[in-house]
Amino acid sequence: MAEMWVHMGPQHPMTHGLWTLKVKIDGETITDAIPEVGYLHRGMEKIMENRTFPQNIPLADRLCYGSAHSWSSLYVFAVEDLMGVVAPERAQYIRVITLEIQRIINHLLWLAAYAADLGHLTMFLYPMRERELFMDLMQMVSGGRLMYDYVRIGGVRNDLPDNFDTECLKQLVVLEAKLEEYEAMMDDNEMILMRTMGVGVLKADDAIDLGVTGPILRASGIPYDLRRAEPYLVYDKIDFAVCVETEGDCYARYRVRMNEMRESAAIIRQALRDMPPGNILAQKVPKRAEKGAEAFTRTEDPRGDSSMHLIGGGNDQPYRVKIKSPAFINISASPSLLIGNRVADVPSIMGSIDVCIGETDR
Repeated sequence: MAEMWVHMGPQHPMTHGLWTLKVKIDGETITDAIPEVGYLHRGMEKIMENRTFPQNIPLADRLCYGSAHSWSSLYVFAVEDLMGVVAPERAQYIRVITLEIQRIINHLLWLAAYAADLGHLTMFLYPMRERELFMDLMQMVSGGRLMYDYVRIGGVRNDLPDNFDTECLKQLVVLEAKLEEYEAMMDDNEMILMRTMGVGVLKADDAIDLGVTGPILRASGIPYDLRRAEPYLVYDKIDFAVCVETEGDCYARYRVRMNEMRESAAIIRQALRDMPPGNILAQKVPKRAEKGAEAFTRTEDPRGDSSMHLIGGGNDQPYRVKIKSPAFINISASPSLLIGNRVADVPSIMGSIDVCIGETDR
């Protein structure tokens, strides 16, 4: 049988966004693959170079609606590094709490979408239900449910509400009980196991060579997490495990994210317990960055290693902004995940990557 190219996208349920995946098939077997992005390019970096430093915070939220707070936080960290600003300790603890809530929100959204990709449509409803509870928490803090505009250069916009601790701890208990239900619904389902176990295997050496990060890297047996390897905020004061699996397949990537939600719950509890009183905003925050000053900042986004490079222009705007998305790198690795598998495995494999085209194209 002659080989042929099949175009999946740019408008296709599998893509989870506006991009195209070309797969070359021989019968039902994938022999080559080419990911094509660029359909959603918004010129975010150039827009940010023409706005003031504070004006870019809500813009950074819009890099990815699934992990908006992670991106605006990364931007603020880079600006603080550029200007030599250190946020108060209480603000750093609040940032850790909200970042881990965002990680849970992102992973629940991924789980719901991934279950639907695999044909488990009922499972779509349950993670989305619990996701609303954590969006409620972010709304208590910031007033927003998807885009938060909460972090500020030198701290956070406002302190946690008086009843936040009680509500947050209550929702963590609910989440941990529901995670067991999710696992029962996924792990006892033969269809899910057939479509994930041994499918889309990425070996550890290949994962390192391709530069993938986040849950995909850790599912291949590499215990690399920036919160541990290069701690920022107060992560070095918090006890948590780096979630690792060794099989490198779709099922391993699912297991890593499930365990990461449990670890996020543990991190939030410790941060709530240890958070000191005090200011939530630095007393003096410069409005301008020195001309030629540079900052390169990295964080552990729900999808992996996110980084931002800023150059100061001597005024109240960044001279240059460069954003590196983990989703861009992970999508680039898709040929290694796909080749040798079947066409029917494409949704299973690509869904396990957790694609976000907003941050990929920027």
